[in-house]
Amino acid sequence: MRGLGNRSSGGGGKGMGRGGGAGAGPGGVCVCPQCGTKVPHQPGVPCFQVKCPQCGTNMVREGITPS
Repeated sequence: MRGLGNRSSGGGGKGMGRGGGAGAGPGGVCVCPQCGTKVPHQPGVPCFQVKCPQCGTNMVREGITPS
């Protein structure tokens, strides 16, 4: 019998997360598309909000091609 309140029967923890699920996860590296400088990605801070410490260009997530 399927009852209400049985939390172990659904979901699976694979939701989209906060903000619609556009993030690539907590790990990884931010890379500068201008000069190639890499810095560790900080959880909660999107790479596009991080300025390159060498040239000041907004960084991108490694493996993601800027459009």
